[in-house]
Amino acid sequence: MIPDRESLTVEFKSDVNRLPDAELAAAVIYQGLLRFGRALPDYSRSDAHSVVVMLPGGEADIGLLRIIVEQENRQGAPLPVDSLIALALLRRERRVDTATLAAAIQRDDAAARAVLERLVEAGLVEAHGVTKGRTFMLASAVYREIGEADSYVRQAGFDAIQQEQMVLKYVREHGEIGRKDAADLCRLSKDQASRLLRKLLSEDKLVMAGKGRGAHYRLP
Repeated sequence: MIPDRESLTVEFKSDVNRLPDAELAAAVIYQGLLRFGRALPDYSRSDAHSVVVMLPGGEADIGLLRIIVEQENRQGAPLPVDSLIALALLRRERRVDTATLAAAIQRDDAAARAVLERLVEAGLVEAHGVTKGRTFMLASAVYREIGEADSYVRQAGFDAIQQEQMVLKYVREHGEIGRKDAADLCRLSKDQASRLLRKLLSEDKLVMAGKGRGAHYRLP
């Protein structure tokens, strides 16, 4: 039942020639990417003498694999294992933070953040928010390539809608909000908080009192 040749969905690997662990791991994850969205590869049948990997079944995710192959061709080298895990995780979870990826790759937050930022630079991932509130999702070009542009719009728009509701709820409960309050509440930079408040002003959802650093915002 095993095909006699390799293809996008079939890859042969052997440890006869003592391949580096990273290369074997990359091959497993690479194939796992094809069927992500079901479950992580299952290692439960492994023991002290051998590693047995059961990949989840389902339709091949050819769109995502094609994007990865194109990226590898552009940079002239395979994507690192941690980057493959990050892309697979983002495909399944839609949006992740550094702590989530750190747990998946079994490294610290700093290493996970570096992986995600490199993917941002490559144009495969985009970041939302700043510092501890920073989250990551697949880039719009990736969603467009895999034929799920609507999923990107829903994911990208979620933060903005949620932030607006958080600000309005804060004002209802506390009477007013300042730029620093909005930035802390929504985990935004000061400039991002200013843009959010100006948007709510333009939509007549808030009114401004005071000027400059003393400005604060209330319900109409």
